[in-house]
Parts: sequence; C-alpha cells; structure tokens
Amino acid sequence: MASGLNDSGKLTTLQGVSLIISFIVGVELFTLPREVVHAVKSADAWLSVILGGCVTLVLAWMMIRLARKFPGMNFYEFVQQIVGTWIGKMIGLVVIVYYIHLGSYEMRAMEEVTSFFLLEGTPWWAIQALFVWISLYLCMEGTDVIAKVCQIIVPITIVIYLLILLLGVKNFDVSTLRPFLSKGMSPVFHGMSTTTLAFSGSEIMLFILAKMEKPEKAVRIMGWGVGVAIVLYTTATILCIGAFTAEGVMTRVWPFFDLTRSVEVDNLPLERFESLLLSIWVLEIFATFNIAFYCAALGLSHVTKLSYARSLCILLPIMLIVSRVPRDINELFQLGRYIGKANLILFSGLSLILLLISRWRSKST
Repeated sequence: MASGLNDSGKLTTLQGVSLIISFIVGVELFTLPREVVHAVKSADAWLSVILGGCVTLVLAWMMIRLARKFPGMNFYEFVQQIVGTWIGKMIGLVVIVYYIHLGSYEMRAMEEVTSFFLLEGTPWWAIQALFVWISLYLCMEGTDVIAKVCQIIVPITIVIYLLILLLGVKNFDVSTLRPFLSKGMSPVFHGMSTTTLAFSGSEIMLFILAKMEKPEKAVRIMGWGVGVAIVLYTTATILCIGAFTAEGVMTRVWPFFDLTRSVEVDNLPLERFESLLLSIWVLEIFATFNIAFYCAALGLSHVTKLSYARSLCILLPIMLIVSRVPRDINELFQLGRYIGKANLILFSGLSLILLLISRWRSKST
C-alpha cells in the first residue's frame, strides 16, 4: 500500500462494476458518434463500436490474467517484480504520464462542456478550481470513497440515459441505417481504431483487483462493466445516425448532446431537458477524472516513495497546466485520439509482454 493512503477496505462486486462503468463512460459519449462515423463514412459505424467493445473484453481478460498472478499487488508493485526495480519504475513513470494526460483531458473536456452549455461566461479557472478541489478531497480517501461515489452516480446516469433513449425514438428514422454494409467490412474494421479512447479504462483491474472482496469474480465484473459501456455507446451512435444521418453526425461537434436538445416532451417540468443530462454527465466526467487522478498519484507514491497525499498535491498543478495546453476544441480532440492510441499500446501490448515474461519465469523456476 502507498505511504499515507488509508485504503484498507474491500470493494464489493457492485462497486467494482460501478468503477469500471464510470472510468470507461465519460465525455466520449458526446463525441464517439462523430469520431466513429467520420472514420467509417457510413451508417455502419455502430458495428465498429460493438467490435471495439468485444476486443476490449478480450484485452481486459488478458489483463485480469496478469493481475491474478500477483495477488495482493497493484500494477506498480508487480511490474517491478516481473522486470526488476529500475525497469519497473521506468514503466511506472510512463503510466503516470499517461494518467496525467488522461486526467487533464477529462478536466479540460468538463470545463469546455460546462462553460459552453451550462455556465456560459464563467471563467475557466473558476470551473476547474471547484472541480479539482473536490476531487482532491475525494481522492485523499482512496478507492473506497471513489467507488461509493461511482455507485451513486452510475444508476442515476443509466436512468437518465434510458429516458433520453425512449424520448429520442420518435426522431429516429430507421431508413438512415440502410443499406447495411454497403461498403463491406473494411471501413468497419478501420473505424474500430477510433473506439480506443472510448473504451479505455478496462485496465483499472490492474490497480483494483488486489482490493476486490471477491477477486475470483473479476472477469464477470469486467464483463458487466464493459457490457454496459458497449450498450451505451452503441445505442448513442445508432440514435445519432437515425436522427441526423451519417453525414449530419460528421458535421456536429457534440452529436449526442444535439440529439438531447432535439427531444421535445409536452408537460415536462423542464424547459431545457439537456441541462439534466449535462448535470449528470459532468458527474461522470468527474468520476473518470478521479480514477485517473488516483492511479497517477498511486503510481507516483510507489515510484518515488513520496506519501500518497503529497503525490496528489504535486500532480494537481501539473494536470491543471497540461489541461490548458490544447488551444481549442480541435486540439483537445486530437489529444484524446493520442491518449486512446497510447492506452492500446501501453496496457494491451505491455500487459501481453508482462504476462509472457511472468509465465516464462514461473516455468524456468
């Protein structure tokens, strides 16, 4: 356990599922339909989302296999045991840098969404200051409190999403999904690469498996978590295509949010229905940031032997600075694409190599 981290509690199955859903599903729900449709160039983009999710499940299973070989250890601990202290610490530093960028991306995305749609005219520093100080307080308590917050947020998020799903059906035109596979499977496979950021987060099991109350249920927990994310992303993509056509989705910055704004319900005691969605989804983005912040601070405390609390305080201003690097929304989206590719290489490729090395060492001994 990291120095200064009071994180001795065990995570229940439901908390594990909630953590995975919260880490995977964030701001990407608003942007994924545009990204994947732009890559596929047809209404078959939703197939890329499903296939990307299935690949994520396979890769997550491999990561769980790796983590199970080192019970009671998190990623930063067992990577040093596999490849040695110095190489392990270098890998740990790379992972820390990854989570700094992921957290900064979510922080900036939250600020962009909030300032544009909810708190127009509010200075960015005022939004981010409130965001990061609450997050710092929450992360001080470790995964126990973070998981409990996710356990509250996820059910509310799903209920609001289902409500939007039901209300948005009347704007849905099934003919926009035809013809099916008009360009074959090649564009669909190409579109899978755009889902890497959307499904990044399954690697969380490398860090929390040691804290699970029932680690033998890790595969089932991951299946439920990623499965819910697949359903949310796929239905969001289908609804956006059905409402705006594939060409229309590509021209919108926040397709799913535009879909929500198009929903009109008589006698509903809300003049702006989209405000309800945004209020809830800001909490989801907040949860994603918290988990990334925790993983980065946990790593820094293991690699440098600093206390966990001091690691949080050091990383906070760094994340704030990195979040201001993108000059506009296009550069922010480009940063997101780089983060998605880094996740695929860092956790999928590295986990496979570490798993092979650990198996080879166990056989040689």
